[in-house]
This record gives sequence, C-alpha cells and structure tokens, in this order.
Amino acid sequence: MTDLSSASPAPAQDEAAAPPATRHLGWALVLISVAQLMVVLDATIANIALPYIGADLGIAEANLSWIVTGYALAFGGLLLLGGRLGDLLGRRRVLMAGLVVFAVASLLGGLATNEGLLLGARGLQGLGAALASPAALALITTTFPAGPARNRAFAIYAAMSGIGAAFGLILGGWLTGHSSFLGLDVEGWRMTFLINVPIGIVAALLAPRFLPESARHAGRLDVPGAVTGTLGLLAVVFGLTRAGEEAHGWGDAGTIAALVAGVALLAAFVVIETRVSDPLMPLRIFANRTRAASFVAMMMVPAAMFAMFFFLSLYVQNVGGWEPLHTGFAFLPFSVGMIAGATLSSNLVSRIDPRFVAGTGTILAAVALFGFSRLPADLAAGDVVSSLAAGGSAVDIDYVSSMLPYLLLMSFGMGLTFVPLTLTAVHHVRAEDSGIGSGVLNTMQQVGGALGLAALATVASHVASGSAETFAPRPARPSPVPASPRSRVAP
Repeated sequence: MTDLSSASPAPAQDEAAAPPATRHLGWALVLISVAQLMVVLDATIANIALPYIGADLGIAEANLSWIVTGYALAFGGLLLLGGRLGDLLGRRRVLMAGLVVFAVASLLGGLATNEGLLLGARGLQGLGAALASPAALALITTTFPAGPARNRAFAIYAAMSGIGAAFGLILGGWLTGHSSFLGLDVEGWRMTFLINVPIGIVAALLAPRFLPESARHAGRLDVPGAVTGTLGLLAVVFGLTRAGEEAHGWGDAGTIAALVAGVALLAAFVVIETRVSDPLMPLRIFANRTRAASFVAMMMVPAAMFAMFFFLSLYVQNVGGWEPLHTGFAFLPFSVGMIAGATLSSNLVSRIDPRFVAGTGTILAAVALFGFSRLPADLAAGDVVSSLAAGGSAVDIDYVSSMLPYLLLMSFGMGLTFVPLTLTAVHHVRAEDSGIGSGVLNTMQQVGGALGLAALATVASHVASGSAETFAPRPARPSPVPASPRSRVAP
C-alpha cells in the first residue's frame, strides 16, 4: 500500500458539524451538481449513438456493449479508491483532478479514430468519474452548514442523479442527430463526448473560487486492492464478451484464460481486503445478512436496467428505424416512473417491511421485461431486407401500446426497489463505516450493471448466431457517416 500520511496534516475536526464559512453557496451547489450530472448522464448518453459509432469506426456488433460496460466498470471498480483519495488528499483537489481527467478523456473519445482509442477513452472517463463523484457528494457536507441549506443541497444532488440517465438519452439523441455543430462538420456521436470538454474544464477552474478544501486525513491507500479488484472485473467481462463472439465461444483458450484470470484476481482482492489495515471494502460490511442481500440485489437490478437501455435503444433505431432524437424522448417517461416509484416507496418503507416493497418493485420490473420480449421482430428475412433497402423500417413499432406501458411499469418498479435497498444496505452500519457502506452500494450498482450487460450481450449474440439461418444475407456495410440507422439491420 502507498502511505500518504506524510502528506496529511493532523486529524481534522468534525467537518460535518462545522464546515468553513463559504460565500456563494449557490454557485458551489451549481458546480457540485454539474459534476454529478456529467458523471451520471455519461452512463447513458452514448447508448443512442451506438449504431452510428459502430458504423463509423467499424466496431463489431458484439463489441458495442464495451462502450457502455467499459465506462461502468472503470467507474464502479475505482469508486471506492476515488472516495479514499478524497479523504487523504482533499476532496476539492480530487474533484478538480477528476473533472480534468473526465474532460481530457472526453476529448480523446470525441477524436477517436478506431475502436481501441474509443474504449480506452471510455475507461479513462470512468476513472475521472470515480474521482469526481464521491468527492462531489462529500463536498456538500464540508461546504454547506447543517440544516435546511445542506438538506436542500442533498436533495438537488439526488435529483441530478435521478434525472441524469434520462437526460443523457435525450441529449445523446439530439446531438447524434446532427452532422454539424457551430458550422463545423462533426459527426453527431462525437459531440456526445466533446460537449463534456468545456464543461469539465470550466468547472475545474471555478472550483477553487467557490468550494473550500476539506481537511486531509492520515491513512494508507489500498492500491493492491484497487488494482486486483478492477482488473479482475475487467477480465471477467472480457471473457464473457469474447464468449459471445462467433469466432471464439466458450471453448476458446482466450475466453477460458480471461475468465480464470478474472476469478483469480477477484479471489486475490478478497484476500488482500482481509490483510490490509485500511481496506477499500472491509468485508465486515457484509456480515449482516440483510445488508449482504441488499448488496447482491443491487448488483442484479441495475443489470436489467442497463440491458434494457442498451438493447431497446438498438432495437428501435436499427429495427424500427427511429431517429436519434425520437429515441431519446421515447425514454423520457422512464424518469417520471422512477420519481413516482421512489416517492411512493419512501412513504411505504416506514409502514411496510422494506423487503416487501423491494420485492414488489422487482416483480413489476420482471413483468415489464417480459413485455419488452414481446416486441414485434418476427418478419420474414426478405421483408426485412427489402424494407431497409427502400429506406423504411423493418418493424412498425406502436410506441403507445408496445413500449410505453412497459417503460412506465419498469421505471415504477425500479423506483420502488432502489429506495428500500439503499435503506437496508446502510441500516445498522457502524458510524465509521457509513461512508464505506454507501460507497459499496454505488460500486455494486455500477459493477452489477456492467457484468449483467456483458452476460446478456453474450446470450443475445449466441441466440442471434443460432438463428442466423432464418435471416437473409445482410446488406453491405453502410457508409461511415450514416444519415439514419435505418440503413442497418440489428444483430
């Protein structure tokens, strides 16, 4: 481990009780909110652009999921490390570093000319997000005085987290639909990355003016734990993704090696966390059975939500022929259902066992996913090819009857689920572990979504390959800058 105690002053007083006097609290809240909004919306902003990115950079359909999972894995895998760095080095300093890393990574992603550069940029974005997000949350406590001001700041921060996913889809759809920006010829999907550059840099430059620095604490940084945990997750997801490729499969030596290496690294991570004095993820946090079950559930639930956004956005564009902005607004009701479900569950958990509230939410989400599975996609191969060649859509999707009810049902179920899972995950956690408890919960959410999407993308790839004989040969690859996803057939 790296000892950072020499860089830290004497133990600080209780920052939560007595934050330093800060002028311009409104601007401080704007900066914190912008940082959180950037981090959250970037998890979904590229979803609608996926068909365009794949066509422009020649990315195989089986690898498109890496654009989503690469960001989520780096974000979730390094989130606890980012929070620990804020404690040791100062949260404003780490926030600024995270914003700069995020902006530079966004620039690299927007200028990427091949698959490797883009995926590397997405991983670097995840690192920036892992540094900025926990620091932004902690800075609310150290900047705003206890009482109404701090409660209002937390409410706005939570709102940014809640609307970020839906706003990312809408913004991504709007930007992707453009082929020029401010008179410059720029592919729309590139703007979904480039838009973060000025926002991140300006926010980092303004941070010293409006945000006070937090006290630094003595301690050690669990670098071995961070490295083994993150690399282990990456290896597992790589193995799952490789297994879904027709050229490799489950019996491929590379697939087996990646999965074995991933499991070995994760086992090493568990051993390291039992041996170090300041572990990133103290295993005692899992000692309570209810809390452990909440963590497991928080890994599984986002897997369904990540996969829904990924597959449904590809389906409505590639098969339904929808324009990007149309696709983005189609997901807007999801945020309405989430807010309604979260509001209801917040009132119910004080009167009903949280397990029953969360269980009801997951059942509703499962019904919605079954409904999505009934979306029309069973045209004859000749009809699909001729329709797309003529510039039409392969399937006529009735949004009001086929999608909207299930979007609302799933989002309402997710809202019912997330609140009780959050409460049970941090219930009866020791005071010194309260930050770790919430950090582990967020980590489970990001990692679970990434692992779930990788696994489901592999299943989808195998199903598509097994059904290949029912489809006619695919049309030729479209031009690098397609005008519409209608020129492509979904996998």
